[in-house]
Amino acid sequence: MRTMHVDKLPRILKMKKQVEEELHVKITNKRTEISIQGKTENEFLAEEVIEALDFGFEFRIAMLIKEDDFVFEKISIKSFTKRKDLNIVRGRIIGKEGRTKKALSVLTKCFFELKNNEVGIIGDSELIKNAQEAVILLIKGTKQANVYKYLEKHQPEPILDLGLKDFRKKSKQ
Repeated sequence: MRTMHVDKLPRILKMKKQVEEELHVKITNKRTEISIQGKTENEFLAEEVIEALDFGFEFRIAMLIKEDDFVFEKISIKSFTKRKDLNIVRGRIIGKEGRTKKALSVLTKCFFELKNNEVGIIGDSELIKNAQEAVILLIKGTKQANVYKYLEKHQPEPILDLGLKDFRKKSKQ
């Protein structure tokens, strides 16, 4: 049984039944404390999903964590800057009318949310490294245009399809 503290309890309770059905766990709450019961693997996944929901991610995005290749990572803004006014740093990550956050999502194929002094990222395990690096660069004060260039330059190579599946299908016929 895992127990965790959440800030957005009404939001979690609203999606409690869906999380229980999708992840095969039993969720109970006592004030702002949530307990999760089920198989160990399911408890871990439910904890990650609830943490993502509490962070502010939409339900459909938070549920991507249950897929094999998706992970949820958090970056503390305070760990990478000495600035006292963290509103400016958060503003740099969000951008005017949310444009920087949207551009990061498009370029990294990951999802971003900000909560207090942390940035949450949900994405494919192979793509999340670039997303983390981009956020760290923004926190450290790198211009957005330079971060975009970095991301464009460091796009992962697509996996080459050697056509083996098609070959096997043709050879069986």
